[in-house]
Amino acid sequence: MTRLRDLGIKPGRLTPGPLNAIIDVPGVMVGHTTLISGDGKLVEGEGPVRTGVTAVLAHSGNLFREKVAGAVYSINGFGKCMGFEQVRERGTIETPIILTSNLSVARAGDGLMSYMLRTNPDIALHTGTVNCVVGECNDAMLNDARGRHIKPEHVWNAIETASSSEVIEGNVGGGTGTTCYQFKGGIGTASRMVMDGRFTVGALVQSNFGRRAELMVTGVPVGMELLEEYMPETPPGSIMIVLATDVPFSALQLERLAKRVPFGLARTGAICGDQSGDFVIAFSTSNRFFHYPDAVIDTSPRFVDDGRTIDEIFLAVIECVEEAVLNSLIAAETMVGRDNHKAYALPHDRLLELMRRYNRLS
Repeated sequence: MTRLRDLGIKPGRLTPGPLNAIIDVPGVMVGHTTLISGDGKLVEGEGPVRTGVTAVLAHSGNLFREKVAGAVYSINGFGKCMGFEQVRERGTIETPIILTSNLSVARAGDGLMSYMLRTNPDIALHTGTVNCVVGECNDAMLNDARGRHIKPEHVWNAIETASSSEVIEGNVGGGTGTTCYQFKGGIGTASRMVMDGRFTVGALVQSNFGRRAELMVTGVPVGMELLEEYMPETPPGSIMIVLATDVPFSALQLERLAKRVPFGLARTGAICGDQSGDFVIAFSTSNRFFHYPDAVIDTSPRFVDDGRTIDEIFLAVIECVEEAVLNSLIAAETMVGRDNHKAYALPHDRLLELMRRYNRLS
């Protein structure tokens, strides 16, 4: 798997974490289920299938019993997400975060619900219900989206195989059938260390947005330079962004972080168009909210707003999002899907040629 920095392209000023991935935030885990089968003409309900599930877990424990501070932000609300309103109301996340295909949100949500009921037999019997959080992108250019091939076991597998040691990027999980700037897109991730390395900010994206002419790489108009090359017949789509940090932020502070995500997208050229569903889910792993607390007064640590410090964290968000989007493009490989639609990978050789021309390589 090739990433942006493997090509000698290093965006931003801050230092990445050891893996330059969302899992650099202590406790965070990521898992995928990737579904690829069939070729040629679309047969609805049979394929070709180019889809999947990505799961992001804030920690390895029981998220229902030990919730984390969370926030959501809709940059442009053209999408079919699940569970956002309770996150806005309560400021916590209590399930794994699932990313999948646009028309499979309900099925992925049902699979996540089944997982939560199986691991928490008290839900809806001896305590309240559970708020499942699911995001999506439209993978219908390459995938039999109407077939809704996501099943509960695909969600369970993504959760149960989630790892804190590596994040596979590109054509995997919820990014299997997605496109980005009319190249092949997918899953991408990045991280930055802040406050002299004491804390980490990480981002993971499911990229499926943008028109070719908009694509910028560290200020180079790559999309305009490649406007007539490798061009599929595909409309712009959406993007899901998951932000994680171990800074002890409140839900309100996490929302402030989420609102900086558009600046990172803009660095890659995004305009967050009319029919682009652009959503952010943010959480902090630092403080946990116990479903069955021992006391009604909590003395957990909190981040005290300080202009200079939080500005560094805002910058970390922007840089993480920019690099995660570009990693999703660099890691993706050319894919042929339903009705032989082809999404071309961003050609590394042409990209490097342009970066040299614009003096962006050392």
